[in-house]
Amino acid sequence: MTDSYSFTINNETGRIDKFLTEKISNLSRTRVQELIKEKDILVNGKPVKGAYKINQNDEISVTIPPKAPLSLEPENLHLDIIYEDNDVIVVNKPQGMVVHPSAGHPDHTLVNGLLYHTQELAKSPEGFRPGIVHRIDKDTSGLLMVAKNDLARQSLENQLANKTNKREYLAIVHGNFDNLSGVIDAPIGRNPNNRKQMAVNPKGKTARTHFEVLEQFKDYALVKCILETGRTHQIRVHMKYIGHPLAGDPLYGPKKTLKGHGQFLHAATLGFEQPTSHKWLEFSVQVPKIFQEQLEKLRK
Repeated sequence: MTDSYSFTINNETGRIDKFLTEKISNLSRTRVQELIKEKDILVNGKPVKGAYKINQNDEISVTIPPKAPLSLEPENLHLDIIYEDNDVIVVNKPQGMVVHPSAGHPDHTLVNGLLYHTQELAKSPEGFRPGIVHRIDKDTSGLLMVAKNDLARQSLENQLANKTNKREYLAIVHGNFDNLSGVIDAPIGRNPNNRKQMAVNPKGKTARTHFEVLEQFKDYALVKCILETGRTHQIRVHMKYIGHPLAGDPLYGPKKTLKGHGQFLHAATLGFEQPTSHKWLEFSVQVPKIFQEQLEKLRK
């Protein structure tokens, strides 16, 4: 179904993308720019450029065509399967891989690789996340647990909700620490000034991260972070909040940082209760090569 909107500018000012994201809920600035390029946004009946600034009495028309449905195609992505039984799969996701398909990433995702590996994946309410019970960011590497049936999905989701599983991360962060361990207890929500970012926000959801400094270098440190909750970008937001943003982080870190392919963050250890046998399972994987090479440079 196509959605259409029209606005007449009165006293508003500023860029058209900012104006429309405030007027139309669930419309991001990125999506506005896409619609401008497709000439689905017109001002006074004519297409405009992405940086157009609105003027008094402008007549803006917006047409939002329906997005093509996501198709889940199996792909042989040579996944690194660490463990598998009748209920769960533990996979070591490489840096740069998105977990599930979305409008911006329709294929080459972890889900596409899982569908090639097995047809036994728990159904998801959204349809495009079979087996997925938790996520890690595209440029974060490491361990994920995947549910192969509905019983397993319910069990793993309950463990996440009840905070009974174990998720430990390794991160290279900026700066040195006086306190070598601590707990960051600060709610996280959408950054009101930047829709792409999350931030510590009093109106956000409860978020707790435990950290322990493992090594300190000149201007950097290696830190272990243990998640108690699992909010979007939680470690990245919390470490920035205490003045130690992740090295290489393009969204939350400084411009002068370590060279890599995004933030130096690795889901190193994962533990949970097996859904059927109730046996405790725990797995650890080494950091990827680029992470290890950067550590060796810092140690020198």
